[in-house]
Amino acid sequence: MWEYAKYYLAPLTQLLAMVGFYAGGNYTWVGVAFLPAMAIIDSLLPLDLRARKMKSGAIAFIPIWLSTLLGPCVYLAFAWSLSHHDLAPSQIFGGVMSCAWLSVVPGVSAFHELYHARGRIGRTVARYAQVCYLDPTRMEAHVVSHHRDVGTIVDSDTARRGETLFSFAPAAVIESTKLSQRVESEALEKRGFGRWSIRHHLWRAILAQVIFQSILFTIGGWRAVGFSLAAMVIARYWVETFNYFQHYGQVRIEGTPIEKRHVWNHFGPLSRLVAFEITNHADHHLNTYLPYFSLVPHKESIRMPSVFVCFFAALVPPVWFRMIIKPALKQWDLEYATAEERALAAEQNHHAGWEDWSQQPVAA
Repeated sequence: MWEYAKYYLAPLTQLLAMVGFYAGGNYTWVGVAFLPAMAIIDSLLPLDLRARKMKSGAIAFIPIWLSTLLGPCVYLAFAWSLSHHDLAPSQIFGGVMSCAWLSVVPGVSAFHELYHARGRIGRTVARYAQVCYLDPTRMEAHVVSHHRDVGTIVDSDTARRGETLFSFAPAAVIESTKLSQRVESEALEKRGFGRWSIRHHLWRAILAQVIFQSILFTIGGWRAVGFSLAAMVIARYWVETFNYFQHYGQVRIEGTPIEKRHVWNHFGPLSRLVAFEITNHADHHLNTYLPYFSLVPHKESIRMPSVFVCFFAALVPPVWFRMIIKPALKQWDLEYATAEERALAAEQNHHAGWEDWSQQPVAA
């Protein structure tokens, strides 16, 4: 049962943050405090390369459902805290950042798991739970486009070499939003409806957001609406950082098969648990319907630091480039890439102003 029980760490972080909102004061920081704590612990523990031995999908999905449903509840708890406690500006900021962070981890990971599952109810719930970061139409661009185009020049979720986190995230927000609407509009046209028919998911997404904000207003007034929206905007940008670290600088020739080598994996034991294996990424791109507990770590992949450490490193681009991603990309180019991919990688390196390592001998 331990295999199942340890994934409850994810909803536990959400519940503890809600307890912090109930207590008020500096406890509003509890949710976001998990980020640096997990970065330290995840880095100190040995990598977890074990496949899971979980047989019951029904039991395995309980923490997924809990984290999905608790995602919006975190905001409701914050709204209550704002209306019942005299919070100082720093404490309100702590609440905003806690809501934002928990929308990403475990929020995104739980929602992502459900909208890749085959169940219609799960996909619908996950879609609208994404009000937590203002993006209930995200599923279209992710499932239809990203999983087809990953690693290619047309994939907005794959950061180009030399691109910083600060330039990537805003562009990814814009491009993924535009792509989601375009994918849905084209699908409607094929079914004989107008591009902006009332059937378009955008209108239901807006309605879901209005309803959710109305609930927040009922609980905590305009302050709750304003600070919750601030958290959602931060979370929307934060969401894109996952793609930044999962796919940074990877190259693939359009039309060629997606292979395990075309993604980065992060096998920190805590990140695997609280992110529901989303950092154990290779198998997911080979079979998008595989549940999180069936993903097998790609032991032959390049070892990457904890995804939490990557986030903090990317806040200082020279550290991210010099200490983490350039050494990894150099190894990938020389040992994992095809000749065509090495040529494409060399072009990106030149454009980024990086050194040309493409002519160095390939490791035996």
